[in-house]
Amino acid sequence: MQEPTDTPERSRVDWVDAAKGLCIIMVVMMHSTLGVELAAGREGFMHWVVAFARPFRMPDFFLISGLFLGLVIDRPWRRFLDRRVVHFAYFYVLWLTIQFAFKAPAIAMEEGWGRAFGTYLTAYVEPFGTLWFIYLLPVFFVFTRLVKALPVWLVFAGAALLEALPIHTGSVLIDEFCGRYVYLFVGYAFASHVFVFAAWVRTRPGVFLGFCLAWALLHGLLVFTPAPAALSAWLQPDLGNSGATGGYSELPVVSLLLGLAGAAVIVGSAALFSLLRPMHWLTWLGAHSIVVYLAFFLPMAATRVLLLKTGLVADVGLVSLLVTLAGVTGPVVLYCLVQWSGYGRFLFERPAWARIERRGEVRAPVRMAAE
Repeated sequence: MQEPTDTPERSRVDWVDAAKGLCIIMVVMMHSTLGVELAAGREGFMHWVVAFARPFRMPDFFLISGLFLGLVIDRPWRRFLDRRVVHFAYFYVLWLTIQFAFKAPAIAMEEGWGRAFGTYLTAYVEPFGTLWFIYLLPVFFVFTRLVKALPVWLVFAGAALLEALPIHTGSVLIDEFCGRYVYLFVGYAFASHVFVFAAWVRTRPGVFLGFCLAWALLHGLLVFTPAPAALSAWLQPDLGNSGATGGYSELPVVSLLLGLAGAAVIVGSAALFSLLRPMHWLTWLGAHSIVVYLAFFLPMAATRVLLLKTGLVADVGLVSLLVTLAGVTGPVVLYCLVQWSGYGRFLFERPAWARIERRGEVRAPVRMAAE
């Protein structure tokens, strides 16, 4: 997700944008597929794709989000909060209100307007629906700044322990923090190693592809092989029905290793994709990932209802694929219309009034794109 620019021209890292493009596609795919299957009452072939991606779908997104945190973590507090907290808070409040405007009537019909309004207010302390990612990012950023003076190994060990523990509090904020923070911290603390790895992949694509083949076989085996019933209490929580299979992949330590290995595959794949001209659309998509993340819910839901109600497509897997395509392309069309018309830019660009940074404050140039 883009941070406001500090200079008229900001160089971007092509493979990082490509990696974000892959991540946002997987996120839309998960929500689209599970939503279609829930409405249809049966599973399709896309269910297995979602299950395969589950161990690394969000870990790689958080890892990439931490890559550039080291460049800005020592900024003055006011500027840091403006760019890393207020920036995301603006989009969260705006799109929470937009989403709620569409969902409130259904909630009110079932439970009354009082309950609907209460749900809206609760969303300010508990992340709402698909927006939990941008709710949690500022929490991670501030927490990382507070612990940055501690030894890296100590913070990593603590974060890894939280990821391993079967924490089921029922709070999305607490459970997701415990399960995801280790990945953002790895991206922050070991960013230089990630960039070295991406550069290495570009010089040894054959070796990397061999690694991907071995990884896919082992990864699939661990995902789709059920864990023994005696270990069921240690399985990672399936927050929001994200496609868990109850496999070995959800056990402590195994989940962390698979999350990091999958993130490495995404990084390496993005490093190669970004070199291919036909894949430049993926780089563009990643550079505008905030557009897709914020707005995919509406075209996704509309396409799902249309296809399932009309029966135009019978196969659930194909319906899921088409809904995913609509969820990715719909926001892009909206963004292009906004840019072309000049109206509605506040939907994707934070206006000047939503800033706390002092006007005229001296700004240090940033060489790379932020998430």
